[in-house]
Amino acid sequence: MRLDHLSFAAGPDGLAATTARLSDALGSPFVDGGNHPRFGTRNMVLPLARDQYVEVVSVLDHPASDKAPFGQAVRARTELGGGWLGWVVRVDDMDPVERRMGRHAVPGNRRRPDGYNLEWKQIGVRGTQADPQLPFVVQWEVPDSEHPSRAAGATVALRSLEIAGSPDRVTTYLGESVLDALTDVDVQWVAPNGMPGIVAATFATPTGDVRI
Repeated sequence: MRLDHLSFAAGPDGLAATTARLSDALGSPFVDGGNHPRFGTRNMVLPLARDQYVEVVSVLDHPASDKAPFGQAVRARTELGGGWLGWVVRVDDMDPVERRMGRHAVPGNRRRPDGYNLEWKQIGVRGTQADPQLPFVVQWEVPDSEHPSRAAGATVALRSLEIAGSPDRVTTYLGESVLDALTDVDVQWVAPNGMPGIVAATFATPTGDVRI
């Protein structure tokens, strides 16, 4: 397991405005990601160093956004004002994760503006909904050259994460030490008895560190 990406829900003013604010803060433009037809959402992507990325995601006026857990999670976070939705780990083999969670991963896809269809499997979004300190898990079904972190040249890197929660809780959930999944990032576990989830992320940019 390794950190794949962070998800940030657009605020009530929409995807474009939220993305513009983050782009200004980080000094790097986001790339139009396209639609997730199964989930009723769309995103903008900021490639990061170390094969990671940030997505800003918003719901579409589409029935899938009311039915799919990911669409539900995005809508709920947007209605609260937007902000960090969760973190996502990547695996090469989903079978052990499915066995541990006792259910099958669901297919996901995103049609990029250039027509390329990104495909993956994911599991655990309902766990993130119930306890936002918990990541969900993806297995990409495209070549590494098509991973969203390769959508543009990366000038920004994720330096650290502040997560309200307990590493023991996440390790028990994943079945693998969370420290192994987050080896590239300095993680501070804060407020173990507070509202769980990502509190902030700090990025290394060409003009210095930026905390969001």
